[in-house]
Amino acid sequence: MNLTFKELRDIKHALPTGSISRIASELNVDEQTVRNYFGAKKFVDGDIPDIQVEPGPDGGIVHLEDTRILDLARQMIEAANQQEINPN
Repeated sequence: MNLTFKELRDIKHALPTGSISRIASELNVDEQTVRNYFGAKKFVDGDIPDIQVEPGPDGGIVHLEDTRILDLARQMIEAANQQEINPN
């Protein structure tokens, strides 16, 4: 999957509070690995995800081999948006 670095960061910033921890727990990875996926560069405490960034507009083009983190993030954002619309 390809998207811009800005799009990836926008998704990270749209995540509800606690999402990084939930994603890490659900995928059985370190929280720092999830942060690195969204652009952090602290690889000592977390793995580097299988991401390639090529120069381009909006911070470059990001190629993601494994979209599990991204897929969960989008699901969490969608669920949070639905909760805002229908707060029962």
